[in-house]
Amino acid sequence: MDLQLQGKNVLITGGSKGIGKAIAEAFISEGANVSIVARGIEFLEKAKEELGGNVSIFKADILNEGEREELIKAFIKEKGTIDILINNAGGSNGANAMKTSMDLFYEAMELNYFSAVHLSKMAAEHMKVSGSGSIINITSVFGRESGGKVTYNNAKAALISFTKSFADEMIPFGIRVNSIAPGSILHESGNWKKRLDADPVGIREFVKKEIPAGRFGTVEEIANVTAFLASEKASWIVGASINVDGGQSRMNF
Repeated sequence: MDLQLQGKNVLITGGSKGIGKAIAEAFISEGANVSIVARGIEFLEKAKEELGGNVSIFKADILNEGEREELIKAFIKEKGTIDILINNAGGSNGANAMKTSMDLFYEAMELNYFSAVHLSKMAAEHMKVSGSGSIINITSVFGRESGGKVTYNNAKAALISFTKSFADEMIPFGIRVNSIAPGSILHESGNWKKRLDADPVGIREFVKKEIPAGRFGTVEEIANVTAFLASEKASWIVGASINVDGGQSRMNF
């Protein structure tokens, strides 16, 4: 399917590995102009070499408000416009609530929530000028139901809520805002790979018990949905949170 993404300017946070890198690859295959963001220049340069295609790299720590502002300025200066923003960067920390310091709660919200809110607001200002755009927030099934570490669960739930609110605010300007909620995804740089290596028997039992599809998801399966959702083929999807989880989540919607 031709998603008509040729020449679109795409910015992907956390794009040097894992899900973000796979999303970059999907957009490259559709002929988009892809830019990836990460903190580590070595990972960025390696990803650029491996991805090939039309890829630009931007080094930025999105935990830092000033660096987020400089990122958008630099992107617009280089590309002129922004058509698609993928807020993919994120991560979990801490343990249960009583054992997790407030500093880690604040950090989790900055990484998983406030950074995406800030980048979305800045990108939308430019998208409004052109009268079109797509913003996609990568969340988690554990933002829609109980599960995962408490800091991660809280932050992803907040991002899903923001997605719907911001979508309703932006659609009159032709900007679609949606989120994708992955289930358990296996890739070399992810937590599930570490857990699988440490406890293969236990993790196989987890998959058997918790994932009806009987396997982990792949980064490509998230990337394919992301590319479709960003395209005009998904023009009537606004404010949605789409599970991509092999049946793992237990909700009825």
